[in-house]
Amino acid sequence: VQLQAFGGGLVQAGGSLRLSCAASGRTFSTYDMGWFRQAPGKEREFVARIYWSGGSTFYADSVKGRFTISRDNAKNTVNLQMNSLKPEDTAVYYCAASSSYGREDAEAYNYWGQGTQVTVSS
Repeated sequence: VQLQAFGGGLVQAGGSLRLSCAASGRTFSTYDMGWFRQAPGKEREFVARIYWSGGSTFYADSVKGRFTISRDNAKNTVNLQMNSLKPEDTAVYYCAASSSYGREDAEAYNYWGQGTQVTVSS
């Protein structure tokens, strides 16, 4: 699976962005998909994930209620709608695919996109 993330940019605090991740390959629907982020000087952290079927979603406490992950298996895409953005959301955001279902640790994700920069100004 090859992944390409896009949709990042510069936004003011309180604003919204929608990240998308396009996947190649016919097996996309068999993978759990996740979004991670990495801020300068910090470790990569889990943001959100969605089951292969799209039936369940999970979020980091820091984004719960503000971010929404979704997927369209027919279009091989996964999205991250980010609302009420805060300066601390500034990071490079990565989409990733995992064949190990139900995991939130980066080590469980087999494939990674190249990352897209999100910058939230105060």
